[in-house]
Amino acid sequence: MKKTLKKWLILVCLTASGLFLTAAIHAAGNDPHADKYVRIDPPQPTDNPRKVEIVELFWYTCPHCKYFDNYYLKNWLKMQPDYVAFRQMPAVYEKDSRIPLAKAYYVADALGVLEQIHTPLFEAIHDKKRNMNSQEALQKFFLDKAGISKEEFNETYNAFGIQPKITRATEMTGRYGVDSVPTIIVNGKYRLTSDKTDGYIAMMKIIDDLIEIERQAMGL
Repeated sequence: MKKTLKKWLILVCLTASGLFLTAAIHAAGNDPHADKYVRIDPPQPTDNPRKVEIVELFWYTCPHCKYFDNYYLKNWLKMQPDYVAFRQMPAVYEKDSRIPLAKAYYVADALGVLEQIHTPLFEAIHDKKRNMNSQEALQKFFLDKAGISKEEFNETYNAFGIQPKITRATEMTGRYGVDSVPTIIVNGKYRLTSDKTDGYIAMMKIIDDLIEIERQAMGL
């Protein structure tokens, strides 16, 4: 038991030391990850200036987003400290044919059923090969998965408050410079994709390093 505890404490110390070393190197202008992410210019404001914000931009029609969410993101989120604020955002472009699916995310969030809808919607599209990109298909899906009536779904789907979220997502997709998904934005400053970081494992490590850099810069 003592040996196990000792090994765990050593691992924690090594991890912490590595993060502080990365921050020091970054501050000195010798960032080892400099070619693995893109600096967003100008940096974009975050929703909470007292948190390090992580934003995932995704499409429900993207198989890579489904894979990333299932095998990397969910486990990573369980280990995040309280100074990290995570949120998701459908990537939306002008005249985007995926608008119904983007609205589905915000409808689920507004109705408090995102947990019942998010992963199952990925599965319906990619595992069951269902075309969910219409209001009618989505209203049936919400009823089946979350017990949301047709009337309640349609009222929320067409509500005044949903369109500004789509408009905002469209604006921020452009401001972040997102041209593929999944894309991670760290604190409005850094854009990361798995192709640039050479895989998801490396990407998650770089995200953690950038979070530590931002935490120290913000004095959290």
